[in-house]
Amino acid sequence: MATAALCQLHSSSSSSLCHVSSSSSSPSSSSAAASVCGRVSCRAPQPQVHLSVSASSPDKTIFQIENSGVIACLRAKSAEVAYEVANAAIAGGISVLEIVVSTPGSKPAGQGAPDYGTRSMLAPFKFLVGTVLRIEDAKAAVNAGAKFLMSPAIVKDVMYYIQNGEVLYIPGTMTPTEILSACEAGAKIVKIYPVSALGGFQYISAIKKPFPHVSMVASQGINIDSIEEYISRGASAVVLSDAIFDKEAIAQRNYEKIQKLAHSAALLGNKAVNR
Repeated sequence: MATAALCQLHSSSSSSLCHVSSSSSSPSSSSAAASVCGRVSCRAPQPQVHLSVSASSPDKTIFQIENSGVIACLRAKSAEVAYEVANAAIAGGISVLEIVVSTPGSKPAGQGAPDYGTRSMLAPFKFLVGTVLRIEDAKAAVNAGAKFLMSPAIVKDVMYYIQNGEVLYIPGTMTPTEILSACEAGAKIVKIYPVSALGGFQYISAIKKPFPHVSMVASQGINIDSIEEYISRGASAVVLSDAIFDKEAIAQRNYEKIQKLAHSAALLGNKAVNR
């Protein structure tokens, strides 16, 4: 099941510098990373910097992800509900939003490729597309203006297709071998999936030891209360689904509750990344 994600880029960010705060690596750890990975291109943690407006779109997307600390993933049964719930999450402070494209309003186009065009429910947003498993889906998303592709696994065709372009690709990885393979293929950031099944934040803590230079998004089964723990253990951001988009609240169209949950998640994410 493919998913689409929305990234609401605030209008002020296009005309100002994007502030990033993260801890710097020691010279010894940086050199060790270089010697182990050779041509690995996953980003090393950066000291506090200002992102130049001349930076590439993938780098801007990474900075936004790392600044927010939270990616909200929404599933809904109708385009109307999805639109209202997405707006509630954004009003609560969520800045990176993922939406499952099986939601009515994201129509198939062509040979099963999702339609991310202006007629879809995603039209008002600059959107991100996730769970991309086929090159056809990647091309459809990029042609429609997506700035972010994400998969639950490493899809080499997609990685090579978008390499050195204006679109960020985040492949899904689980093992050290997969993380290294993704980085060597050109990934700037990876998704650790399914993180809860692998041991949760304890797995992030363990996997970061040999890869302190790799930016990681933790995904699957994470709740709001554990955001700070995941980020303190080394995750750049976490993906939250039911934790924000409570199924009962969606069924009752209780958008106020969704906004409150989103607000809590956004506050904790911001607090964690700015420690």
